[in-house]
Amino acid sequence: MIPNYLKNKRILLVDDEPELRDMVRSILLEEGFTNLRTAGSVRDALDAANVFHPELAILDVMLPDGDGFTLMEQLKYASDYPVLFLTARGEDGDKFRGFGLGADDYMVKPFLPKELVFRIAAILRRTYKDENPLVTLKHCEIDFERAEVLRRKECEAKPGRRIPLTAKEYEILLALYRNAGRIVTIDTLCEAAWGDNPYGYENSLMAHIRRIREKIEAAPSKPESLITVKGLGYKLIVQLEK
Repeated sequence: MIPNYLKNKRILLVDDEPELRDMVRSILLEEGFTNLRTAGSVRDALDAANVFHPELAILDVMLPDGDGFTLMEQLKYASDYPVLFLTARGEDGDKFRGFGLGADDYMVKPFLPKELVFRIAAILRRTYKDENPLVTLKHCEIDFERAEVLRRKECEAKPGRRIPLTAKEYEILLALYRNAGRIVTIDTLCEAAWGDNPYGYENSLMAHIRRIREKIEAAPSKPESLITVKGLGYKLIVQLEK
């Protein structure tokens, strides 16, 4: 079973075949991977990476405006995260080049869907094995593995209980946690919760923020962990381990 905190890793898929992109996207969505972005060229991939900040890239070797090997070098130059090649190029020379440049795995098309999922899970487990999905706030802990909030005794309501998070609350909190201590814009949070077309969800976001505060704050009307930055967005204050 793949832990939820791994399923929520941001995955960038780059392939010039729309049918292949749609197929892989469907495979991953069915397995619970929901944080996906696709691109059909080197240029689109670089543009997407600058905004999406992927935590795993799945790359084809043959692209209309370049090749996956050069793209991997450009992606890793900006931020070092794992790369899986998924390509029709199965020659030993190509595999050696991919691994020599730092690829984490190399799969040749056609492929078995289950094998792709297993290899992605293996890469994520190796890369993010030390990541702790239990996050400490001032009055509670967030268990991203179980999508729950564990409130402490000083909370005014429902102390010491595990309170489940809804899917939208989970995505909003995860986006805030990934940028803990920094301002996360309203647009970014809307995109995290509602996908690539986040416009018009500002009021819904505010309603979800209110409900999140009811779960994580001792006094929701005087938040200490989920702070509003007027005109900009929100900030999550995480407690450092002593």
